[in-house]
This record gives sequence, structure tokens and C-alpha cells, in this order.
Amino acid sequence: MQATEALEEQLNETDPGSRAEALRALAPLAGPGGGAGGVNMHFHSFFSFNALGYSPSRIAWEAGKAGLHAAALCDFDVLDGLEEFLEAGRLLGLRAAVHVETRAFLGAFSGVEINSPGEPGVTYIMGAGFPGIPAAGSEGARGLEGYRAAARSRNLDLVRRINAALPAVAVDYDADVTPLTPTGNATERHIVRAYVNKAVEVFRHPDRVARFWMEVLAMPFEETLILMADAPAMEERVRSRLAKKGGIGYVQPSAGTFPPAEAFCRWVLSCDAVPMTTWLDGTSPGERDAARLLDAMEACGASALNIIPDRNWNIRDPGQRAVKQERLREIVALCDARNIPVNVGTEMNKLGLPFADDLACEALAPHRATFLRGARIMVGQTILARYANFPYAGPAAAAEFPGVAERNRFFEAVGALPPIDAADDARLVEIGPERALAKLRDRL
Repeated sequence: MQATEALEEQLNETDPGSRAEALRALAPLAGPGGGAGGVNMHFHSFFSFNALGYSPSRIAWEAGKAGLHAAALCDFDVLDGLEEFLEAGRLLGLRAAVHVETRAFLGAFSGVEINSPGEPGVTYIMGAGFPGIPAAGSEGARGLEGYRAAARSRNLDLVRRINAALPAVAVDYDADVTPLTPTGNATERHIVRAYVNKAVEVFRHPDRVARFWMEVLAMPFEETLILMADAPAMEERVRSRLAKKGGIGYVQPSAGTFPPAEAFCRWVLSCDAVPMTTWLDGTSPGERDAARLLDAMEACGASALNIIPDRNWNIRDPGQRAVKQERLREIVALCDARNIPVNVGTEMNKLGLPFADDLACEALAPHRATFLRGARIMVGQTILARYANFPYAGPAAAAEFPGVAERNRFFEAVGALPPIDAADDARLVEIGPERALAKLRDRL
């Protein structure tokens, strides 16, 4: 057991060779794969921010241990974990896909709050089922580098504003922030952690650290000491004070802060992936008119929807829980009626979130078939785009399956096949896209 635990910890090391070595050692201990359990199609890894520091390999390993039917990586602004996660899926017998998430500006809702609280027109948005890293020099590669660079620019601006307000704990972005993530793709949460770390470095004694933060957070000294003992809670409180709306480093985004939703969807399509809109909980002005929002996103090119179900039922207040569960029922029913695949997951970017949604619980059981179907479609998209040059949103699939329901059934069926293993991968690559497509049809 100790040896297994040590290998599991090795899966989180920053050196990719060390992670690969640990995964190969653990693979013989894996179960048969392709479990019948739930799904989590929205895992952030340490390439953006995972609350447990999990790498793509560790996520795949834990997904196999949990018996998940399928899993997907979804990092912010980068595809750094794509090949690692798909390779881990092949090694462990896990149905796998890789997504990317960012924020965009939806012009049709420019004055309306959608799913980024307090930020009208701003929407979280995803590309789903990327078949591979875009080739160097391609439109896809240029776009990907652009999103990484834009995120870095926004981060530098945020750090400059906070440093100006809190010079005693000013951080150096390249020295203090980027080392917190393996490939330098820092997020807002990394920036917050850097300031928490810097305060300890500067003030050293807990009482002095607490006296600094009590002023910043406007909290009594004793409460600040207690908060500091709970690192995740401390970081969330600091994040709210430094970076969120009303915080000392916050600036209200404008139409130029994030890319237009239409441009992001075009980029996703150029990568043979699926543009995917996102949905928070149905209570914002933009999400209350869900049909209009879906119309606007479909006009941009989006053809799938992401939901974080835990936000819609795992709520203490019974009144809020009832409202959000009803909103969840409404959006799932609307997607079913429109044949829009639904992607679900828990993110794992904050401690306390479940590893995967319990699709058998009373709140989610009515939607289980929709959520499993959505996961299989994204796995099928990954397989068909990667090996057969037949992406879900591509012209060949649209020509053969002009009806979306029929297309969904085909991609779901491919995604439900036994997981791709190393031998499958080698064979499908060897025979080329046309024969690979025929081979996959034969398997059905």
C-alpha cells in the first residue's frame, strides 16, 4: 500500500518523465477499465489549477480507481495536458477526452450578466474533444498561443494593480507566480497563493502576518488567525478581496478584455473540436432566458453545453436549492429537445468539490441518461476526429448526418465502445483516416 501511495504522489511531480514512470508502474494494478460508474468531463489539472495538485496522469488514475465510465481534462487557456491524459487513458483503459476553457465576450448579451457574476456580456466558454495539439504554424496553434499570451497579459495587469495597492507584499510574476504551475500557465488562484506566500515570507511570525491581513481583509485579529489556519478558506477570502468584483485589483472587463465568442468558436472548429457554451445555475438575467442564450451561442457556432451540476443541488438553503434544481431541469429538458449534448463535471479547482457527480442521487438521477450520452458523444468526437478525420462539427459528419439526433447516436455509439488501448491506437494510426473510420463502423 505504501508503495502504491508513493507512486500516486509521484504522478503529481512536475517532471513528465517521472509521472510517466509512475503511471507505467501503477498500470498493472488498474482494474479492467471502462467502468459503468459516473462521469466527470470537466477536471482541471495542475496545468491550470487543481485544488489537490493533481496532474493529468493522476486524474486518469483516480478516475479509473473510481470506476468512471468516462473522464475529460479541461484546463484554462492551454492544452498542455492533452497527450498525457489521452495516453494515460489508453494505458489504464479509460474513455478520455480533453477540453479547454476560457472566457469570451458575447456581443448579443453585452449589457446582460450571463455566467460570470457581475460582468455583463462575459461568458465562460469551452472547446471540447480536441483530437490533438494543433500543428505548429496552423491557425489552431496561433490561436492557442494567443489565448495563453492574453491570459498572461491579464494576469500581469492584475498583479501590477495589487502590487501598487499592497507594496509590502509585492510579488514578481515570473519569480513568485509562474513557478506554482508546471508550464507557467498561472491562473487567478495561483496569483492569490503567491500573495499569501509572500506575506509569510515578509512578515514571518504568524501574529505579524495576521496583523497585515486583518487590515486588508477588514477582519478582527483573532478571526484572521483562525482563518489563516485553514489555507483553502484563507485563499478564497484573499481572492475575494484582491481579485474579484469590488476587490483592490479588480477592473470591470469590457468588450475588448476577452475574445469575441464567435472568434473563439471559429478557433475551436479549426482544431476539429466542438465549441461548447457553459451554464452556471439559471439565476442570472442572461440564463433565465435560456432559449435566447442557446440561440445566441448556437449562432456563434457552439453545439454543446457544459454544466457543473453540484452547483445546482448541493445547496444548504432549501429555497435556493429548489429554485436551482428547477432551473437545472429546465435547461436539461431544453437541451434534450434541441439534441444539444450536455457535458458535466465538478472542476476540482476548489477543495470540497466531489471527485465526480453522484448521478444516482435524487437530484441528478432524472438526468443521468443525458449526462452519460453527452460524455460518450465527447469521447466519440475525440476518437473520430483523432483517428478518422471525422469531427462532430465538421463538414463530413454534417453531410452524412444532417439530423443532429442521428449524428448524436453515431458519436455516442463510438464513445460507448470499449476504451482505446495502445494497440488500438497504433493500428488506427497505421491504417489511416479512411480505413480507421470503416474500422470503427465495423466495431459498432
